[in-house]
Amino acid sequence: MSSLQKEQYIELSVGAETCAIRIEEIHEIIKMQSITDIPFSRTEIKGVMNLRGKVVCVMSLRNLLGMPDESATRATRIIVVRYQDEYIGLIVDRVSKVTTYSEIHPPTGGHGRNLEIFFQGVGQQGDSLVGILKLDEILGG
Repeated sequence: MSSLQKEQYIELSVGAETCAIRIEEIHEIIKMQSITDIPFSRTEIKGVMNLRGKVVCVMSLRNLLGMPDESATRATRIIVVRYQDEYIGLIVDRVSKVTTYSEIHPPTGGHGRNLEIFFQGVGQQGDSLVGILKLDEILGG
């Protein structure tokens, strides 16, 4: 596990939850932009945006994790990730910081939810624990 411990992560918030995405999976982080609605799409798909000439599908991480929508604030960001040779924007409530974790634990199921589905591990830094998102499962599920 020592190679994982040196990886960098972006910590982000959706609602009261703090989670992280590996920095290598992130293309860029941008402020909230106007999004063109796609009629009849799934609720987690918020629409598409133009990112320097590329059409990027934008999804709500809140909806993907089973949370209700909330209005965008000044802290709302779109994290653009690369997934299967495409760029996908994930709307998050806030991006906190770039960090590394001293330890990474395997995810364990709790609260009746199968956490292994969404998280590839749990990063530990001091007393705080942060779920590391498994983008393949969240976006491909």
